[in-house]
Amino acid sequence: MLFVKNLKPITENHTSGYGVREYNWTTSEYLHEVNSTIAKGLIWSFLSLSEIKSKYISLISEIAQKCYTKLPGKGPAAAGVGNACIYVLSQAGLEGVSQLSRLKLRIKQSNTQDLIQKYIVESAEKLGVSPEEIEDMSVSNYGLENGELIEEFGEYSAKISIIAIGKTEIKWSKKDGSSLKSEPSVVKKDFAEDLKELKNANVQIQKMLSAQRDRLDRTLIQDRTWTWQNFNQYYAEHGLMSYLSDSLIWEFINDDKQISGFKLNGNWVSVDEGIIQGLDEKTSVKLWHPANKTTDEVLDWRNFLIKNQIKQPIKQAFREIYLLTDAEVNTRIYSNRMAAHILKQHQFNTLAKLRGWKYSLLGAYDKGYESEIAKISLPKYRLRAEFWISEVNADNAWNDTGIWNYISTDQVRFIDNQDNPVNLIHVPTIVFSEIMHDVDLFVGVASVGNDPAWRDNGGLLQFRNYWESYSFGELGELAKTRKEALERLIPRLKIAKVTEIRDKFVVVKGKIRTYKIHIGSGNIMMEPNDQYLCIVPDRSTKTINTADIFLPFEGDAVLSIILSKAFLLADDDKITDSTIISQIQNK
Repeated sequence: MLFVKNLKPITENHTSGYGVREYNWTTSEYLHEVNSTIAKGLIWSFLSLSEIKSKYISLISEIAQKCYTKLPGKGPAAAGVGNACIYVLSQAGLEGVSQLSRLKLRIKQSNTQDLIQKYIVESAEKLGVSPEEIEDMSVSNYGLENGELIEEFGEYSAKISIIAIGKTEIKWSKKDGSSLKSEPSVVKKDFAEDLKELKNANVQIQKMLSAQRDRLDRTLIQDRTWTWQNFNQYYAEHGLMSYLSDSLIWEFINDDKQISGFKLNGNWVSVDEGIIQGLDEKTSVKLWHPANKTTDEVLDWRNFLIKNQIKQPIKQAFREIYLLTDAEVNTRIYSNRMAAHILKQHQFNTLAKLRGWKYSLLGAYDKGYESEIAKISLPKYRLRAEFWISEVNADNAWNDTGIWNYISTDQVRFIDNQDNPVNLIHVPTIVFSEIMHDVDLFVGVASVGNDPAWRDNGGLLQFRNYWESYSFGELGELAKTRKEALERLIPRLKIAKVTEIRDKFVVVKGKIRTYKIHIGSGNIMMEPNDQYLCIVPDRSTKTINTADIFLPFEGDAVLSIILSKAFLLADDDKITDSTIISQIQNK
């Protein structure tokens, strides 16, 4: 089984001629058909065991994820083997369901997501609980207490500690408490199997924490309620989940009384840091959402996070709020708020599926239609949301497999169970806000306007005006939230004396020139003539390290890029990159 997990696909490039033209294409192979049959048999053999051990469950899960990875010219690497893994996990009890829950957030194929959900629902029905409840129940604590796990190995001990989302560390020590740089050789020799299980647990903790963070983020739209007992068992007192829940704002409900609270120094406190009294078995609990709160309450919680230097694993207090506009009330059944944007189709497709939307790529071949609809089901509300998409039909604007590189955006709609469009005023506030949050995220990440090199690298001539208007235009809701965060952060930074917020820009006064970084796109203009400055972030290096800068929430890459560029340009006389220097000096 390890062989299947560690096997690497073989990719071959091909060239053929047709007339005067030459065509290039790529094929990939992960498992030959015969080997796939053998692999499926090995995976199914686990069903004969009276109990499938944890290490095998995690291995099967990793194989499943690899089997659904897309390969050039093929699609999923080995869908049949992946389906066998999914089925075996569905028969492996709560721990198997836990892995299915994780895979549902990682696998992008819609039919596979549906299959995983089917197995989760079946497991929930067997236990007489909801699918959401069984996902709560299935999360292992991995032996963690308050985010830490200590294991003894004779005269030595190892401590796994969660230090960030998806990031842990293992520290070794002797019984006298003195620390060690790495695991002792005697542990490697005498406790080889136990050490292997510890390292596997460490990897699983990292993966599961990231998956559960994403699940909680998507839970916001469900507006779920937990009993006090279940909340404590599956969140507040859970070895893994408490790391997430302790950084979130919750609503506590007793009869008709409701109060928002946060766990600070081991106590549940209100926004003014007073200890909340009267929490007991009669209390029900919900995740706090800013869409149905007053502006003052939202600002108070934001100040609370900044004051106590708390970074939330998901955007909650700083979450964007989308309320109906007059234009949307007038159009009644659709919103054009996110229409007329040009997106990179593959980037949009990846992000949409990570957020639970279903979408089929538009190709430059005869399908009989030129548009597609991205959809997400909202079963609790008996609704589905739709985001209408059209192809951008331009010469050579497709990839090797005939898929359009770019798409344009259109309406957002809500449809009921009878396939009728729903008047937007009847859509629950949190549902409307969360769907528009998703769509704004798609635009904010996948728009060509966010690519600082798109214009200089050719782009599409007919959409240059869109690129310029988006790159330096009015701020959307995501960018407005980013602006508020920057207004709070910049006065605390060492570049504060040379940096200010001016309208929709972070303005940095360097030694050579003054720079305007757009808060929406992260693109830059230089004063006095608004000359464009192209700086492409290098994700493989850390030229400017912003890791030590406190940010009140996870997941905003553009915010980090803006801060990184601001630090770089504040000391523009120390820049060594020749491409940047030549642009700065070209006045």
